[in-house]
Amino acid sequence: MSWNNYIKNFQSYLKIERGLSSNTIQNYSFDIERLCLYLETNGIEVSPIKISEETIQHFIYTISSEVNARSQARIISGLKSFFGYLIFEDYRLDNPLELIETPKTGRKLPDTLSVVEIDSLIGAIDLVSNEGERNRAMLELLYGCGLRVSELVALKISDLFFEEGFIKVTGKGNKQRFVPIGDLSKKYIELYKNTIRIHINIKKGFGDTLFLNRRGSQLTRAMIFTIIKDLALKVELNKKISPHTFRHSFATHLLENGADLRSIQLMLGHESITTTEIYLHLDRKFLSEVINNFHPRK
Repeated sequence: MSWNNYIKNFQSYLKIERGLSSNTIQNYSFDIERLCLYLETNGIEVSPIKISEETIQHFIYTISSEVNARSQARIISGLKSFFGYLIFEDYRLDNPLELIETPKTGRKLPDTLSVVEIDSLIGAIDLVSNEGERNRAMLELLYGCGLRVSELVALKISDLFFEEGFIKVTGKGNKQRFVPIGDLSKKYIELYKNTIRIHINIKKGFGDTLFLNRRGSQLTRAMIFTIIKDLALKVELNKKISPHTFRHSFATHLLENGADLRSIQLMLGHESITTTEIYLHLDRKFLSEVINNFHPRK
């Protein structure tokens, strides 16, 4: 069996048995293909069943001069998963990356926006255009509910439970969660639905999709990135931002205003509380104030 066949079987395993997203599966595949390219470039003919720890070590050593520590750690993690799958399927008895150490990368703190900066970005939206009302509703939702960009573009009208004060969000691995939605987000979604969306010639299959492009189909992730990038340029924001910046800001502002970490974890859809804990490192001044205000020995 060739590398390609093993990779395809691994992709099916990730999708069907582990329920991972297409983006995650693509990243895993890219890591394996990088190893395949190294083998081909160096004239090494070996199957994934027979490849040795020494060959893998040489590969890791080679890429260490080409990519940063974070990318190197991701590649090692992806390959460990692949060879772990081969062991699971009884193709191999050992994992050639078992003794290979992952480089320490430190914890990268996410960029955030202040409330003033968020207001400035949303205020810069041209509401004269048909897309303006849609864009305002989308940005309010990104910040108001802490959605991932993939969750935003996939949101359906049938996912809106406004009377109950929630929206149903489908996150990574098709896991669903209910997220509270505020009055402002509800107001702008209703405005978009009732004044703009009803006039769009909707393509077949997108009748339930909430946010549509001018051709009546689902928006792409890239389009959301472009909208935010253009707004940042318009207000001369000196920060590199993306849709995820609104999600980070949502979590940070909740924490700063007294929300507990477990509640933030549930709203963000983080599987592990460890992922949410990164927000504890964002504002040390805020944490100092918590000690000063609430500790009995202050």
